Amino acid sequence: MSTDDIVRTHLQELRRGTVVVASLSALKEPGHGYGLLQTLGEYGFSVDANTLYPLLRRLEDQGLLTSEWNTEEARPRKVYRTSAAGESVLGVLLEDIENVHQSIKKLTEGNRS
Repeated sequence: MSTDDIVRTHLQELRRGTVVVASLSALKEPGHGYGLLQTLGEYGFSVDANTLYPLLRRLEDQGLLTSEWNTEEARPRKVYRTSAAGESVLGVLLEDIENVHQSIKKLTEGNRS
């Protein structure tokens, strides 16, 4: 396995969890799946639709997203929004990401305090 393949694999693992955080953050404003794919892509989160749609269903099942059908357009679309529980979980996840970032920074700088 080449170094590029190894890096790609580790980056994929690292980003897998951040897609949840990014989705909960982006869906503070209501949006549908395709729009979320575009938004995430614009912010550097390359996500496949076959990964995102099951994630949205899982987050909805967990109560972290709410959804409703928008039937005002020619083609009905399911619109998602981060729920109050989702915002609470998002806050905890963002805090943990910051703590991990600070810990890694200290570790790489050799600062144990």
